[in-house]
Amino acid sequence: MIFRQLFEPVSSTYTYLLGCEDTGQAVLIDPVISMMDRDLTVLAELDLKLAYTLDTHIHADHITAALELKKKTGCLTAAPAMDQLPCTDVGVQDGTRLVVGTLNFMPLHTPGHTDGHFAYLLENRLFSGDALLIDGCGRTDFQNGSADDLFRSVKNKLFALPGDTLVYPGHDYHGRRVSTIAQEKQRNPRLGEAISLERFKEIMAGLNLPYPKFIDHAVPGNRQCGVCPPNLTVNFRHYCEQVEHSPQG
Repeated sequence: MIFRQLFEPVSSTYTYLLGCEDTGQAVLIDPVISMMDRDLTVLAELDLKLAYTLDTHIHADHITAALELKKKTGCLTAAPAMDQLPCTDVGVQDGTRLVVGTLNFMPLHTPGHTDGHFAYLLENRLFSGDALLIDGCGRTDFQNGSADDLFRSVKNKLFALPGDTLVYPGHDYHGRRVSTIAQEKQRNPRLGEAISLERFKEIMAGLNLPYPKFIDHAVPGNRQCGVCPPNLTVNFRHYCEQVEHSPQG
């Protein structure tokens, strides 16, 4: 298996490239539109053909590159079926594997950050999206989020995985790249084994996080698999400059 962890600094988003050495097919998990040239360059350097983009959820902090990568490479778009996006080619469902060459992804419905959130398990690697971060978790106060649901998703589903399962998060804001299930169970300050549901709800209710700056642009754009909204302010052009200044846009 070919594996690359790629980083987008504006929203601190990790994109994951998984390649099948036998067939040359590849999957990009959570690609970001402003980094599409980089992703295409890496695919070319590794002599891989993109078969699927695979989003964990409808993002609120960046625009997915799914639609533009489909236009550029002919790949298919895969995303949670329950979000009912008309632009999705393959709707992933809990427990129904997505097989690409020798890559065998197990989708795990992990609601809480959003109601349609999925994590993806590939061998001993868990791509946890925003459900489980390193020493943290995604917020639960928008897009039908629920602290109760997130607690159950992590405790009952993700923490049931073997302790040596590698956790690759959707974001990290401190330069960390990977954790393990055992580490998160032991020391995650929000969701560790010693944290009760009531304490978790108190923690999440007390975060007092600001309204997401890009959500009103990102969510409508991502419901179309990655359409940059018109009339963006200068502050938001980082999220969509790839398409604005490239022929495929």
